[in-house]
Amino acid sequence: MLIWKPNVTVAAVVERNGRYLLVEEEPEPGLGLFLNQPAGHLDPGESIIQGAIRETLEETAYTFVPEYLLGIYQWHSHRVDATYLRFAFVGQVTQHDPQRKLDTGILRADWFDADEISRQTERHRSPLVMQCIRDHQAGKRYPLELLTHYES
Repeated sequence: MLIWKPNVTVAAVVERNGRYLLVEEEPEPGLGLFLNQPAGHLDPGESIIQGAIRETLEETAYTFVPEYLLGIYQWHSHRVDATYLRFAFVGQVTQHDPQRKLDTGILRADWFDADEISRQTERHRSPLVMQCIRDHQAGKRYPLELLTHYES
């Protein structure tokens, strides 16, 4: 019996002075350059919140401090025939290490206003990029206490 499992991912939605922190990435050579929130797959043994902190640091060189859960999003990519379950967090960034090497495939991290982002939907890694921004602008916020991490 085959057991189906979605890909669990985490993402950070960081807004500062009306601009959002995004990464420009090339997930596969020749596929093109995409815009995404700092995001990635949950690693074995880490909590969902720890994953969001780690991914943001690896992809942007910023230390991310989650404040709220923005939402939980399910998306099926027909291109790769995979389902993603994304936990998106709202928070702030603190320290920045401009000398830190960014993750493989990440060309740069930069700040974009919502209009710039919405004008480039063809470059979004997934429809979740804009949906998370819309939800942030709508004031969606849920307490981090909704998530519980148990260690064995």
